[in-house]
Amino acid sequence: MIEKMMKNYKLLIAIPVIVTVIMLGVILANGLQEGIELKGGSIANLELNKDISSPELKNLLSTKLNGADIDILSRTGSKTSIEIGTEINETDFTDALGDTGKIISYNAIGPVLSAEAMVQIYWAVAFAFIFMSITVFIIFREFVPSIAIILAAVSDIVVAVGGMSIFHINLSIASVGAILMLIGYSVDSDILLTTRLLKRKDGTVSQRALNAMKTGLTMSIAAIVAMAVLYIATIIYIPEASTLSDIAIVLIFGLLGDIIATWLMNLGIIRWYLGDKGVDNL
Repeated sequence: MIEKMMKNYKLLIAIPVIVTVIMLGVILANGLQEGIELKGGSIANLELNKDISSPELKNLLSTKLNGADIDILSRTGSKTSIEIGTEINETDFTDALGDTGKIISYNAIGPVLSAEAMVQIYWAVAFAFIFMSITVFIIFREFVPSIAIILAAVSDIVVAVGGMSIFHINLSIASVGAILMLIGYSVDSDILLTTRLLKRKDGTVSQRALNAMKTGLTMSIAAIVAMAVLYIATIIYIPEASTLSDIAIVLIFGLLGDIIATWLMNLGIIRWYLGDKGVDNL
């Protein structure tokens, strides 16, 4: 199987490129929803005094708050977490809530703080890619394999963000943290593959690729299963832990993207590169 993959290396490269382009189109068409800490607004944690359904509570608060966008984040018994799409001061919210319940905690995030958070996110992602690129070039000192690793990481991130767009997962501090983790994971698996193919000399290139694939896929599948368990557990048992579920689902998308980016795109580019160099033990 691996020999056939190595022979059809152009197809290996084409598949992840097509997937990446499709995901870019999805992102441009659907956009990304921003979390409250990025777009501004208010979050209230309540203890309800009355038996009221979520639609009724949303309608009550939206009406009292002049049509504000209300979203029920979680409900556990009488405990309810609510997101308001605009910055509302606590006094106005208390008046709107009336005797329906009492406020346990309240946090209003203004547009200045949210804009500053977005700038910090852009800088964090930019610096992550810059230092990743420098490190990769220092390790391999060869242009094509280094670019292959960077392209695979970019593809991985695009797939993860595309999954967020499709399933309407908010761009938040938590999801950005997951994206930064994906950059590190993607580079790790790509360096594993590239090191096995370029640095080692035992066996053929196909044999070394197969050994690297066994190790890499075992790591990726184990990580995907762990994140799936975390996501299911948080959704069912601790729905208020939305930060954990956001991190888990973004990592799942990214890890799936990493499989095709590393073992199709990166493998295909390196096979192409070695063929051009005249390596005869492919």
